[in-house]
Amino acid sequence: MCGIFCCYNRQGDLAQFRPRAIALSKLQRHRGPDWSGCYMAKDTVLVHERLAIVGVDTGAQPLVSDDETTVLAVNGEIYNHVALKQSLAGKYDFKTHSDCEVIMYLYKEHGTDLCNMLDGMFSFVLLDTSVTPSRLIAARDPIGITTLYMGFHSSAPDTLFFASEMKCIQDECDNLIAFPPGHFYDSNKKEMTRYYNPSWLSTDVEAVPTNPADLELIRTKLEEAVRKRLMSEVPYGVLLSGGLDSSLIASIAARETDRMAEQHEALRRERKKAIDEGRKPEGDEPIASWPSLHSFAVGLVGSPDLLAARKAADFLGTVHHEYTFTVQEGLDAIPEVIHHLETFDVTTVRASTPMYLLSRKIKAMGVKMVLSGEGADEVFGGYLYFHAAPNAEDFHRELIKRVKNLHTADCLRANKSTMAWGLEARVPFLDKSFLEVSMNIDAKHKTYSKGAHQEVDADGKPRMEKYILRKAFDCAPGGKAYLPDSILWRQKEQFSDGVGYSWIDGMKAHAEEVVSEEMMQKRGERFPFETPDTKEAYWIRELFEGQFPTQAAAGTAVRWIPKQEWGVSSDPSGRAVSIHTAAYEGK
Repeated sequence: MCGIFCCYNRQGDLAQFRPRAIALSKLQRHRGPDWSGCYMAKDTVLVHERLAIVGVDTGAQPLVSDDETTVLAVNGEIYNHVALKQSLAGKYDFKTHSDCEVIMYLYKEHGTDLCNMLDGMFSFVLLDTSVTPSRLIAARDPIGITTLYMGFHSSAPDTLFFASEMKCIQDECDNLIAFPPGHFYDSNKKEMTRYYNPSWLSTDVEAVPTNPADLELIRTKLEEAVRKRLMSEVPYGVLLSGGLDSSLIASIAARETDRMAEQHEALRRERKKAIDEGRKPEGDEPIASWPSLHSFAVGLVGSPDLLAARKAADFLGTVHHEYTFTVQEGLDAIPEVIHHLETFDVTTVRASTPMYLLSRKIKAMGVKMVLSGEGADEVFGGYLYFHAAPNAEDFHRELIKRVKNLHTADCLRANKSTMAWGLEARVPFLDKSFLEVSMNIDAKHKTYSKGAHQEVDADGKPRMEKYILRKAFDCAPGGKAYLPDSILWRQKEQFSDGVGYSWIDGMKAHAEEVVSEEMMQKRGERFPFETPDTKEAYWIRELFEGQFPTQAAAGTAVRWIPKQEWGVSSDPSGRAVSIHTAAYEGK
């Protein structure tokens, strides 16, 4: 993943603006510490900050087509790039091994239809100079795993700015938006168009799915999603909290890493034999990989996640690394975290701080890519407040809402907390093919109860949150279990809770010290837009305002709270849900 910047339809001396464009893009250089590139074409300048994961030696951007009429800057990974290149075989001369170059030539063949052909996470800006005026296409992946912002200044509304992070363009624009996921912008039409229209997206009552829960299909689709995300030429690892989601991803990745290691070793032996015999070896040198999968966990000393992650890692045989932080270290980091997150959502800040601290440790080890478990709770209703859904239809509609808004919360956290240190996070649960299966399951199979009313299945397993996901992996093709029962059937912990309950308590206590009752009484005057309702929210908003002081910047941030109509607490912490302790009673 990388950082992109674009100023389109700039009036005046473009060469004179070039140093300014480079300086603005430099504000996001943490996203791409490996190389920077700048390209000017007619009235447009594109800048790219590169994090090299695939095509390390040849994939510098912006990319320029053979005829020099198409220029491209991409932030992301295209997992099906090999198949897409094969579909264009003989038509174009690919200059690099980059997974992104294929986008230029898909555009030449298919125009904006190319967006639906891509399987991956991406934001890109493409400039077509073969027409007058130059045509610009900007797009963001279906769920918004990558980040992208768009803006303009009211004094020059036809000059458009795009960047992976808002900080790069906030001083140039008094109108800003977070580019909507699953959309593309076409300068010819001067409008956004939704290209991603999956069958599950509608909230109409008639559209509520009725498919049965095919457990084998759930399992195989998630395995495929993990497998394609191991596309890497650099060392990778997994984030392991010890919860269900990250542990499943780690389990599948461990199996795949072992399989790839065997294949690579066999290929190396074959290449050596060919060289020894004076023959030219067939195929490419195997991509770089560690001999074992490395896993990473973070928490306060003795936290629930550290203990569970240790147990999962021991079972899976990963090379495990755990890091601890203190509440004070977390508090000290929060201003930096908000600088990178560009949001004032309390939930996101709570969870992002440990992830931000962990990412720095991971990058220091030379790792550039990790797999992470975001998305499962939105897809399967794993948040504990979902137990209060009055019926399956409401349950499903809330799932759609949460998946559609992932780009404002968990995806934003996973992307920016890691990319703050030039570390890329990939999220298999948000694979398009996996979503098509899992989001089209009748929600009655996802609903659950807790406490004294909790049911058990014929095998004695509790019908708890994410039951069908757990059940899909409660089997062992080939005889080896995916996870121990204590992990596979572990109750949901919000990440910000699991790293240690005193973390959130510490944030609240600090807010009590720095935000007075008088400040809270006048909070509506201080923040008439998205007025904070707690001292913690007020404190976070103050820190945000200090770095992003405009109304336009504040408008790009979104807060979320659990479904209030269901009669649950407005505090997003899992512990705030009354049923949280039910799973621990009697233990």
